[in-house]
Amino acid sequence: MHLMHHALTLTDIALHALPSGAMYLPAHQALIVSDLHLGKSERMARRGGPLLPPYETRATLAKLAADIATCTPATVICLGDSFDDMTASHGLDPEDRHHLAHMVKGRKWVWIAGNHDAGPTDLGGQHRPEIQIGLLTLRHIADPAARGEISGHYHPKARLAGRSRPCFLADASRVILPAYGTYTGGLYSHEPALTALMLPRALAILTGTSALAIPMPRRAPAPRP
Repeated sequence: MHLMHHALTLTDIALHALPSGAMYLPAHQALIVSDLHLGKSERMARRGGPLLPPYETRATLAKLAADIATCTPATVICLGDSFDDMTASHGLDPEDRHHLAHMVKGRKWVWIAGNHDAGPTDLGGQHRPEIQIGLLTLRHIADPAARGEISGHYHPKARLAGRSRPCFLADASRVILPAYGTYTGGLYSHEPALTALMLPRALAILTGTSALAIPMPRRAPAPRP
């Protein structure tokens, strides 16, 4: 296991927040990622939007392959919006498609439905609206009434020393994962959608070279003079 992870517990299950933005459950040999948004550059070009560097899918898959090599999970769970839309799931570059299929083969792989990719893929694995691990519920979008929940969707991020970084948000009831994909953007932790979900003593666990936990920022930084 990566020595720079942040360890926490939810419903008595040990969780490791990895610097990459993935979550690992050692007792269940499960690696969890959210919001890969594979094919985003292709989807934006297809719809006439701003062009992104075309290697974003390859960079995301390389990061995922590295986490799989480190953690050797028996199960990989993708918490929705794994593809930027359902057309993107079929339009991956053949080399990227082969790379992803190689990762899926030989282990349990669960695609949780997201708001961008509600349908099943033809890349193998299971397609589920949500999944249970012990007392944990894993889904794409947080349910405010839930307790013991891991979700994604919001792409949370926070600033430290003036620098913005994707982050996990964690409290005694839930963990919200950062977007794992390259060029996915994000929502600052002080935005009302996130402050309403998270308990007052929630943590923001910043990704990067190590997973760094800080009190979740709940106010926008003061403007510079």
